[in-house]
Amino acid sequence: MASAEVSGKKSPAENLGAMFEAFGRAMGEIFNDPELKDKAEELGNSIAQSAEVFARRFEDEEVRRKLREVGKAAQDFGEGVADYFEANKEQE
Repeated sequence: MASAEVSGKKSPAENLGAMFEAFGRAMGEIFNDPELKDKAEELGNSIAQSAEVFARRFEDEEVRRKLREVGKAAQDFGEGVADYFEANKEQE
């Protein structure tokens, strides 16, 4: 199996770190909170530094199943928030 560097694709740990950073930035902007943005960036960096440990865990089928559940929950959250704001916009 090709490494992330060779294939040009990010590893699962890198993707997870990027997700936490993006989530934290978005939440920090929503709540206009620079400290929240900084903490999310720290978390993302910490996850990226732990890439080897995360990579081994991603090989476990149970972990992959749980991550799919996390992804579905994140998707549902995003859709729910979008629906909420769309409904409020229509009521105006």
